Amino acid sequence: MFNGIIYNQGKVVKITNTKKGMSIFVNSKLSLNKKDIGMSIACDGVCLTLVSLKKKNLEFYLLRETISRSKFKYVKIGDMINLELPLKYGQKISGHICQGHVDTASKVVKISNKGSSKILEFKINSKYKKIIIEKASILINGVSLTISKVTRKGFEIWLIPHTLELTNLSEIKVNSIVNIEFDILSKYVKNYLS
Repeated sequence: MFNGIIYNQGKVVKITNTKKGMSIFVNSKLSLNKKDIGMSIACDGVCLTLVSLKKKNLEFYLLRETISRSKFKYVKIGDMINLELPLKYGQKISGHICQGHVDTASKVVKISNKGSSKILEFKINSKYKKIIIEKASILINGVSLTISKVTRKGFEIWLIPHTLELTNLSEIKVNSIVNIEFDILSKYVKNYLS
């Protein structure tokens, strides 16, 4: 379980494809050791298992299911990804409850500058429209954010300078693809009412 508050990033330094998925190797300043192998780490919001650790290079294995649902189908060497360690018992939850179970990938269709902040507009598949509401929480590339507006084809969020400084959302451009995890409460309510 995570809360979408990002303090660390890592750079993809190697990608190895297999028949059933792929391994990505991420160089990071996270303070980890061999005892942490097997730990779940949110990588751009996707809960992945740390399978090996050599110096500062973290290896994660992704199955085809994970690849198909996420932006990792487009991953390339040099990409910066947001990293979050799992929550510890008693830790403050500053964002919202996040599972690391990405629902879909989404495209950025518009970026507007508002002083030192930015407004990003995203397009999503119409089947997800019923679980997004204004002021609800949403996870984008592992960052806990608030939906500022529901649009005809998706939604908008605001990015403050602090978020832009600490996350890879500062690198987003129009047509960039991001990982989306919708609020778990919205998904439960939708499922119940269906």
